Amino acid sequence: MSEHPGSKNFLVNIWSGQNSRQCKDAVAEEYPVALVYNDISHVVMMASPNHLESFSVGFSLSEGIVNSLDDIYSIEVNQIEAGIEISLDISNQCFINLKDRRRSLTGRTGCGICGVESLENLRIPNKLISSDSHISGAVIDRAISQLKNHQPLQKLTGSVHGAAWCDNNGKITELLEDVGRHNALDKLIGTLALNKELSREKLNSGFLLISSRASYEMVQKAAMANISVLVAVSAPTALAIDVAESVDMTLIGFARKNRHVCYSHCRRLELV
Repeated sequence: MSEHPGSKNFLVNIWSGQNSRQCKDAVAEEYPVALVYNDISHVVMMASPNHLESFSVGFSLSEGIVNSLDDIYSIEVNQIEAGIEISLDISNQCFINLKDRRRSLTGRTGCGICGVESLENLRIPNKLISSDSHISGAVIDRAISQLKNHQPLQKLTGSVHGAAWCDNNGKITELLEDVGRHNALDKLIGTLALNKELSREKLNSGFLLISSRASYEMVQKAAMANISVLVAVSAPTALAIDVAESVDMTLIGFARKNRHVCYSHCRRLELV
């Protein structure tokens, strides 16, 4: 069994009934990834060690550290003894804003809120989404049916999430995977930005599909990327619905063949 990027093979014993056998098993890799802005370490995330340039761009955009790709002057990815370090050189104004934010942070984890010092520091997007994509139930079904075939790492390991960009016909055009659902979305946002696909015109021609639940932070990150329709295969949280409602995002959960639940701004969902 050859190793897929983002996985590592281990020799395991599989027990089934009264029988056992030894074989190689592919397991998803997880590395500490440090994001360093202008030589100052900002955060360490546990992430799959692939598409890291896209991850750094998507994280920087979805967290409001930079406003656009123009604010990022260079990106350097280095493997170090303790993990992986991504060094970004960003504009002076963005760095000043980041330093102001850092004064109110004590730490950060994958949940997105741990380490925030007070409720006042919890960032809720307050700008309405300007893109306006419209899709149908049939289009959602078409995208859902393709999801497994676009997740090679998940098929191999069974332990990663996927975030996909789909066109208005339900065709998956990009899908990024990671052990963390937030990281997978950041990788997708970064890939779309690097491919110049975050323009309003292109966002009007597609929607976001995620293989996980729709948490507050997933909605927040999608809103920061100006995505108007988010489809999740699992449930949303109450705060995710509140945020989606406040920014004019169509939020759909429990996406299954011939069935889905719309939680906010259902005008974009056509019946046919």
